[in-house]
Amino acid sequence: MKIVIGADGAGKPLLDVIAKHLGSKGVDVTDLSPPSGSTREFYADTSERVGLAIAKGEFDRGILFCGTGIGVCISANKVPGIRAALTHDTYSAAKAATSNNAQIITLGARVVGPELAKAVVDAWLASNFDPTGSSAGNVSAIDRLDEKYSKA
Repeated sequence: MKIVIGADGAGKPLLDVIAKHLGSKGVDVTDLSPPSGSTREFYADTSERVGLAIAKGEFDRGILFCGTGIGVCISANKVPGIRAALTHDTYSAAKAATSNNAQIITLGARVVGPELAKAVVDAWLASNFDPTGSSAGNVSAIDRLDEKYSKA
């Protein structure tokens, strides 16, 4: 599985923890965060890069980090075809995958500690969407809204 990650300055410390955690499990991780010392970039720009990389099929899933996880979640959901979910517990992380087919989860570095973040990511990666399951209709309805209101 190929995972793409990204963070703003507030989320970067937690991103580093998760990148190391995933690497220790043999997961292929690519960081699309702005380079250290670069001109200030908005988290929406990082979210766009991560979302587009997934939408283009370059990566299977993505994880975004900021202070609360909210800003990167809102931004990622603006990318056509992307379903991002804010996750701060293992139950929500698993449901993001199984019930919403979320390709991206977002975490707040000021909200979730490193050990819980590892558990959240592991729960999400261990869960998969069933396209014939009871949530398939809801995900299809989300996709129809996305298509209806996308300006692509």
